[in-house]
Amino acid sequence: MHTFIQFLLCTLIALSTFNIQAAGVVKLDRIVAIVDQTVITEQELEARARTVTAQMKKQGTELPPENILRKQILERLITDTLQLQYAAQTGLKVDDNQLNRTIERIAEQNQMTLTEFGAALSQDGVSMRKFRADIRSEITIARLREREVESRVNVSESEIDNFLTTQASSNESQDEFEISHILIRTPEEGATEDVQKAKIKVDDAIKVLQEGTSFAKVSASFSDAPNALEGGNIGWKSSAQVPALFLDALKTMQPGDISQPLRSPNGFHILKLTNKRGGNSPLVVEQTHARHILIKLSEIMSEKDGKQKMDGIKERLDNNEKFEVLARQYSEDGTAANGGDLGWVNPGDTVPQFEKAMNELKDNQISEPVRSPFGWHVIQVLERRKQDMSKEAARLKARQEIRARKADEAYQDWVRELRDRAYVELKLEDKF
Repeated sequence: MHTFIQFLLCTLIALSTFNIQAAGVVKLDRIVAIVDQTVITEQELEARARTVTAQMKKQGTELPPENILRKQILERLITDTLQLQYAAQTGLKVDDNQLNRTIERIAEQNQMTLTEFGAALSQDGVSMRKFRADIRSEITIARLREREVESRVNVSESEIDNFLTTQASSNESQDEFEISHILIRTPEEGATEDVQKAKIKVDDAIKVLQEGTSFAKVSASFSDAPNALEGGNIGWKSSAQVPALFLDALKTMQPGDISQPLRSPNGFHILKLTNKRGGNSPLVVEQTHARHILIKLSEIMSEKDGKQKMDGIKERLDNNEKFEVLARQYSEDGTAANGGDLGWVNPGDTVPQFEKAMNELKDNQISEPVRSPFGWHVIQVLERRKQDMSKEAARLKARQEIRARKADEAYQDWVRELRDRAYVELKLEDKF
């Protein structure tokens, strides 16, 4: 994926470079689409097509006809370009430090050094420069989605209550579904002939599926969804993460079944249920009742001075001075007034350094000084217990799932509106 500047450079080179050789004139790069202030070139389309084709073959996904594949890829390039343009216009940027950290993590996940990772990319025909541009664009789009959509999605307590009430009244709604999805989009205020064209297309897709063509191939050939080229797979979703329209159909389906067309304001949908599982396991966690004393580091309190001060506090604790008294006197934490008491702590509530040290303590034992991003701590474990957190976890899970569903729906609507507002001119209609 190219940034706006790269698009312009590509276009200028294409328009200005005539390489006349003895064998004849070298074919120039062509513009395949104009997207507001920029263009998409045939070379970009071909490069993305090679990448997508390689990925689909690696995944064992049957490829759709070449012209349909290119149409899908071009539409993806258009929506990505529009989002990157909007990000640039609104001042959203990814700095080099964040980009470098992300690439370092990718290399680490592949158990390679940066040098080894660069060599592996080169063997696959991808330059590090191109890879950096692609990753920068992916991060930009993810940030844009968070800023424009996800940050504005709210889940009310009443929505959570309603969801949990619905779950309680239906064991089926506790199930989770692994789903693939085909979307035949219709305009928001489409004319009758637009709806009719979409209906013909969805009927054709159903017919091809009934003839035994794989769902992934039909998705890549027919679907207007963003994940069409990934076979339409949207992974495991709980009942709260799918629209009620989908859930009603999924309840009556068995793994392997394909739904009849479902009509929504966005268009026609076809679902495939790949797998199904229950989601009613209780959640029992070990909670720790702990307290601590914290010495924060600052320009005034250096690392060395902070450690010396904490060593002094630890020595006084070893000489049987009361923990709560020293906490009230020295701790620079909101719990100081309460003797440093943190209450019952769940796994994951504290930073890893703190949690690791806390978990190694026996009841009533006091730790050696522990360094965390907040400063120096001493920790005391008072007691531990097993606690059923199912109700709390259920509310948290419900909030996350409702939010994910609402964010996904809002994002699809936002991208469609961005596309509808944009000036898009296709230059290779004859190839599709």
